[in-house]
Amino acid sequence: MDISSIMGAQVSQLQQTVGLSMLKMAQATQAAGAMVMLQDFTNAQATTQAPHPTLGKQIDISV
Repeated sequence: MDISSIMGAQVSQLQQTVGLSMLKMAQATQAAGAMVMLQDFTNAQATTQAPHPTLGKQIDISV
């Protein structure tokens, strides 16, 4: 058996494992960031909706 081919296969497997691990971490970070942005957007929408100034206080009837 050739030791360099075995080492090359192990290095390749290690690179693949590290690459997949980094991809999973990046996806988790992006998902967490998206959740924070959506929550902030929801909170901002809830606080910026003011009631209409005259809605429900006057009735405009024309005959």
